[in-house]
Amino acid sequence: MQKFFQKQLVQDTLFVTVGAFVLALSINSILLPNRIVAGGANGISVVLNHLFNWNPAIILYAINIPLLFLCFILLGKETGLKTIYGSLLYPFFVGITSNVPVLTTNIFLAALFGGIITGIGLGLVFRGNASTGGTAIISQIVHKYLKVSLGIAILFVDGLVILSAFLAFSTDVVLFSLIALFIIGRVVDGIQIGLVRSKNILIISQKHQEIRRVITDELDLGVTLIPIEGGYSQQPGKLLMTVIREKDFPKVKERILSIDDHSFFITLSASEVHGRGFSLKKVAEDYGVEMNQL
Repeated sequence: MQKFFQKQLVQDTLFVTVGAFVLALSINSILLPNRIVAGGANGISVVLNHLFNWNPAIILYAINIPLLFLCFILLGKETGLKTIYGSLLYPFFVGITSNVPVLTTNIFLAALFGGIITGIGLGLVFRGNASTGGTAIISQIVHKYLKVSLGIAILFVDGLVILSAFLAFSTDVVLFSLIALFIIGRVVDGIQIGLVRSKNILIISQKHQEIRRVITDELDLGVTLIPIEGGYSQQPGKLLMTVIREKDFPKVKERILSIDDHSFFITLSASEVHGRGFSLKKVAEDYGVEMNQL
């Protein structure tokens, strides 16, 4: 058990470190040069840098200190310690990457790619159960206590910060900043939930045994049979439930209909899927790699 927690700590630290570095590259190469106020402490630093020419790294340190107390009180000691690490590391990375080349001066491309890169950085930091301080701490508190996704929490909290951009920038800049913020929220949710899209299929058919054999033997997927009773006919039957990768859906749908074109099935989006057919072992076997080689 101790070995597991040590491994988890190393993994979380790696996520926070890489995420903080990606965020620093994003602010210095895209957001700051194009005045994109993508919410959070980043956005505040962009506004204050434009108005008073203050150093963004110093602004980030000043914002983080009082919010760290909230983090310890409301998010717990473990998250607080990792957040201290992230909130000290991120401004440091912002300082040492201040001279990186500007990626683009096109404000549309800046909003698009700034949102993507910032979302990746924030998502990695959140995957490490930490934050880089600033309003990210507030977003985590909203996520924990109001039970909304991190992406929605970021949109809400950082949307308020973007309103401050009206004090410094034109309406066009603020509108592009809102585009970047929306992209950040979606990318963060993608990193949190996972980028591999899956579908949950519920199937009702008189030929459920034949469909079950095709799913397990031909398609090499797991399936669950659930006893059901028709609400109108009151006849007993079986409901088949299986989870597949989104890219496999056309093939699975075709095979189901080829067996029973009167079958009734529902397709739902699925996330955070673990188990047979979705594990690292199964992926390795698909490519002819033995797990003991990994």
